[in-house]
Amino acid sequence: MSTYILAGAAALTLGCMVGYQQSTSQWVEVKTTTTKPMATNIRSLGISSTVPSNLVQMRAAPQRPAFVEVREQSSLPSLQFLAGTGAILAAGCMMMRSWFSTVKQSEELIDIQASAGSAWSMASSSASPNLGAGKTVRIATRKSPLAMWQAEFIQSELERLWPGIKVELQPMSTKGDKILDSPLAKVGGKGLFVKELENALLEQRSDIAVHSTKDVPMELPDGLVLGIICKRHDPCDAIVFPKGSTMKSLDDLPKGARVGTSSLRRQCQLLLTRPDLQFLELRGNVNTRLAKLDSGDYDAIILAAAGLKRLGFTDRVLPGETNIIDPHAMLPAAGQGALSIELRTDDPLMMDLLMPLHHVPDAVTVVCERAMNRRLSGGCQVPISGFAVLKDGQLRMEARVGSVCASGPLIIKHKTIPFAMEGKPWPALQKEAEALGVEVADMLLASGAQAYLDEAYTKQDVGVGLAASKN
Repeated sequence: MSTYILAGAAALTLGCMVGYQQSTSQWVEVKTTTTKPMATNIRSLGISSTVPSNLVQMRAAPQRPAFVEVREQSSLPSLQFLAGTGAILAAGCMMMRSWFSTVKQSEELIDIQASAGSAWSMASSSASPNLGAGKTVRIATRKSPLAMWQAEFIQSELERLWPGIKVELQPMSTKGDKILDSPLAKVGGKGLFVKELENALLEQRSDIAVHSTKDVPMELPDGLVLGIICKRHDPCDAIVFPKGSTMKSLDDLPKGARVGTSSLRRQCQLLLTRPDLQFLELRGNVNTRLAKLDSGDYDAIILAAAGLKRLGFTDRVLPGETNIIDPHAMLPAAGQGALSIELRTDDPLMMDLLMPLHHVPDAVTVVCERAMNRRLSGGCQVPISGFAVLKDGQLRMEARVGSVCASGPLIIKHKTIPFAMEGKPWPALQKEAEALGVEVADMLLASGAQAYLDEAYTKQDVGVGLAASKN
């Protein structure tokens, strides 16, 4: 029972006691018909019930004679009467406040329970006319379990937003999915995981393509746009150990440990603090990589934390998330943890259908990171990392570039600017965020990053793990 109800009950008791004492001298019985109890509806208070009549009409009840007041000649009400009336009014105010509070708490509880039932949900139900009723949306996606989870997630969001919409998934294999016996940096080229999906869009065999944003090239084909950036999930990397291992974090790796990762970005940053580590190539989908880890091929592997969580590998995320690597120790890839949707520029109706999925605050950080990467012509061959944070009215962008041959130190630059979002349309916010990304990229170039970039694109066999082992 709340404090307000207790206080209200005390005040009500006091009012009744004083009122009763007053009634013994101020009220007399008269012969008249009995008065029926009055039921008071309080829907205006947000409570769909009826207040018991004995709380509202203290002196009118069935089977009792009515009373009339016989006033004294004094022009002022008695002190007792005022005290009783005041106490009753106080009781009513306190009880109503308690009722309001209870209703509000109930509504909040419902919201919490609803959101808990859909932990990944990101879009609010649209109040606009149902644009999706009777419409079919074809989603191009890769065939991997993670890619299918992501496409199915967007499917469920669209079906929740637009009742009556039909969403079809179109799984496809990409070049990056087919070539599993070579490091991505050696395969070369851009768009290893998206080109086939983009062709389906351009040929109008698909309407949209769902991507892990970090896999999307910085330059898109004419006629396509990365128009939707969804709410970002965990952007960090995770170091994963074999089942049964007692290791809990990066610091627990023994000297000379075999670490599986094909990412030059991850290799380059780890060497700063652990030059003793051996890096081994790691390809395949998340399930395949975990199976290789458990079979003894590696002492640990590094994966994106968001992928582990999306696929439900909760046993691979240790208590307290001790194996999630702090972004200061390993800066994520541009766009890591965010889903994005690519579509044709000549399909404005599709953009309207998708717009409720566009999460502006996270989109600001993602376009900032991608602008930096675009300025540096980043891709799988270059160890570039970038991570932006929007907080307390400020946008901070940090980027790093390393040498694929460990020929020099990691170059790190960052900048923070005031960033007000209120009242600004998305194109203006995008332009401002991208300008910061380009500025940070120019800071890297001014500090010698171009030499690292040239080195990466001219080397055939790249991999800082190999270079470090020769030193």
